[in-house]
Amino acid sequence: MPEGHSVQRTADELNKLFKNKPVQVDSPQGRFASEAKLITGKKIIRVRAIGKQLFIDFENKLTCRVHLGIYGKWRFVPKNKEETLTGAVRVRFYDSENIADLRGPTVCEVIDTKSVKLIERRLGPDPTNPDPKKLQLAKFVDRVLSSKSSIGLLLMNQDVISGIGNVYRAEILFRAGISPHVLGNQLTQGQVVALWEDSVRLMKVGVKTGFMITREELLTKKPKKADRNYVYKREGLGCLRCSGTVVIELMATRKLYWCPGCQR
Repeated sequence: MPEGHSVQRTADELNKLFKNKPVQVDSPQGRFASEAKLITGKKIIRVRAIGKQLFIDFENKLTCRVHLGIYGKWRFVPKNKEETLTGAVRVRFYDSENIADLRGPTVCEVIDTKSVKLIERRLGPDPTNPDPKKLQLAKFVDRVLSSKSSIGLLLMNQDVISGIGNVYRAEILFRAGISPHVLGNQLTQGQVVALWEDSVRLMKVGVKTGFMITREELLTKKPKKADRNYVYKREGLGCLRCSGTVVIELMATRKLYWCPGCQR
């Protein structure tokens, strides 16, 4: 499942191609045909990402909400390459120059402004979005410090922070030297602020490069996939910072990677 930086990159690409332009919308697969009729020919006002959810706002005050889930994928091609597109396309956005095809999303629906606001209020803050008044930071700090759940669970809870998945969860906690089993209300405010600030930093790198790079010495480079992270998928190998060994366990059915030697 794509993490938040990837969805933000998709929002940026859709804005680049279609913002402030009328677009045609159809459903080659047929499953989105009735919803497509509500927005086809309308101008896209903006495309926004909040965590793993994408919101495509149209001029008629309707929004196409997309959650890729595990199998969803976007593909962007010039209109003159249309013949190369194959497969079951749930929804196609296009104009005279470009096509954006969406396949296999978990959620793809057209909703009204009220429904959008309800979803936005539920979602946690997204580290990839601007936060000049630090309101999103304050929301994150409050939700963590008031919780008796482990920080390893909280970072995967999209109501607490949006866009964090298995990779960023493991790497942010390792970089902070915090055990994933520590409860949210056992952390200090300074620790929670530092977790937020590091997630902002790392996910900005992800948005810029398209890669989840978390090793400090490699943040400005594009290393091989196996070398990008400290603990993710390195179970059984020596820790890159101490003499311990990276371990793997299940936390709420999801794989958790961490170093007991560094993360006390």
